[in-house]
Parts: sequence; C-alpha cells; structure tokens
Amino acid sequence: MPTIKILANEDKDLQTVSLQTSITRTYKDIDLTFAKNTNTGDIYKKKDAAAVKQAIKNLLLTNNLERPFNASFGANLNDFLFELSGGETAESEIKQNIIRAIEKHEPRAKVLDIEVNARPELNAISVSIQFSILGMSESVTFETTVSRLR
Repeated sequence: MPTIKILANEDKDLQTVSLQTSITRTYKDIDLTFAKNTNTGDIYKKKDAAAVKQAIKNLLLTNNLERPFNASFGANLNDFLFELSGGETAESEIKQNIIRAIEKHEPRAKVLDIEVNARPELNAISVSIQFSILGMSESVTFETTVSRLR
C-alpha cells in the first residue's frame, strides 16, 4: 500500500526521506461492570471485538427516549414485547430497527446477518446478530434475549 505524504513547505527535507506508517485501530471502552483490576486499581477495559459487542448490547437494550439529549438512540425492542402475535411482520420490523440503530449509532460494526425468534408465549424476543468489525477480518456473533421483567 503506497504511503501518501502530506508535508508543509517547511518540511522540504522530508521529501527525500522514506516514511513508513501503519495504522492499526484498537477499539477500547470501559467495562460497564466497573470491576476493579486488583493489580493496577483501575477499572477493566474492553478491547476490540469485546468493546464493539458491549456497545451493540447497550444499543439493543436501550429504548427510544431513554437516553437524555439523544431521543433516537436505541433499537427500541421493548415496544415489540407485547406485539409479538403479528408473526413475520413483527420479526421483520425488529430486524429493521436493529439494522437502523447499528448503522446510525455504531459505525465500528457492519451487520452481516440477523436472526430474530419472537416467543409470544413468554413475551420475549431472542436476537442473534452476526457482524464484522471495521478493520478486522473476523466476524462476531452476539446473542441476547429481551423479555419482560415481571
């Protein structure tokens, strides 16, 4: 891959020097369990696939209007818990909500496949998402179940 040099006029000596750069992305987020690392005293960090997976989980479990100053954040899956008797139409709407939320709020992930299993007898939705992470070759699968609390 060729290296593009962008230099100012003051850097004329660098025109003859070969520059090599490699950009590697490391995605980092804090671990939302806030568990303390006994060695350093800091909280644990999530890296790469684990960080993106945690972000997608938070996105799926957040409802619209739940996040202050960002009313459209979330996949709003709880709204579907009591409308599951619709069958295929409810599942396709759930898929569209998930795709829309990930495309809008999680630019590190690209959705490859979504499987939705609506279970109206339990008022629950099981979701399995397969996605790839920007800058990484592997695909990651995330599974969760959204259900009523009572």
